[in-house]
Amino acid sequence: MEDEIESVSEETTASGPGAMLRAAREEQGLELTQIAAETRVPIRHLEAIEEDRYDAMPSRTYALGFSRNYARMVGLDESEIAELVRVELGDADYHRSAIGDGMEPGDPAKLPSSGLAWFGGIAALILAVGAIAFFSSYYGSGADPASLLTGSDEAAEPSEAQEGSDAQASSGTPSASGQVVFTALEDGVWVRFSEEGGERLLEKIMSEGETFELPKTASEPRINTGRPDLLAITIDGQSVPKLAEEPIVIGNAPISAADLLARGDASDGSGSATN
Repeated sequence: MEDEIESVSEETTASGPGAMLRAAREEQGLELTQIAAETRVPIRHLEAIEEDRYDAMPSRTYALGFSRNYARMVGLDESEIAELVRVELGDADYHRSAIGDGMEPGDPAKLPSSGLAWFGGIAALILAVGAIAFFSSYYGSGADPASLLTGSDEAAEPSEAQEGSDAQASSGTPSASGQVVFTALEDGVWVRFSEEGGERLLEKIMSEGETFELPKTASEPRINTGRPDLLAITIDGQSVPKLAEEPIVIGNAPISAADLLARGDASDGSGSATN
């Protein structure tokens, strides 16, 4: 009699979803640690499932979702296991909705991966920043008001740049002892600045926009270059003619402020000399 009761008890235990899952796992020689690694379900929850202790799970949703994953891992019908779990949870009258084999509502095992979640968050942040930037530029209050002057009035009003150039033009002729500055108009302009007698002041390949201020203490300064047409020259900030308007080699050409002004006077502004 006791043997029959024990047999019935074993059959009842074996019919539970947890016992079915455990039996399938042991038949395949799998450890709970392997199931946990593949399904990403904590071992304590797997143990609770095998013992049909679903009250130890965080919620009904977790119990269903983890059980389905476990069943899928050991090759059992996950839908059948889910129905048995519902019975264990007291939902015997539960009927499957039209979702069918789709995602179990709130199934934690089928939630988006952390990588996908991060990507979605970053995309949302970029979209929000773009929207803020758009509305700030479109509706922002920092824009200058439209000019109340007519087109002819605006054309007649001198700009700051024009006023500066007019003031510079009215400042008079550069001084013969003024500050001489050479500016490269393009990259790759080779120059050698030196004093009479060979004392070298600078020798290099200048880049576009690079300048060289000729020391006022230089004794009879000279220049050697093959691209005098690419060297703009100013004295006290006022432009003077270039040493040449075409690429020619010049050697030991005098470049003191007095020499440059004399060259401009002698050539009537053409500035094309080679010595």
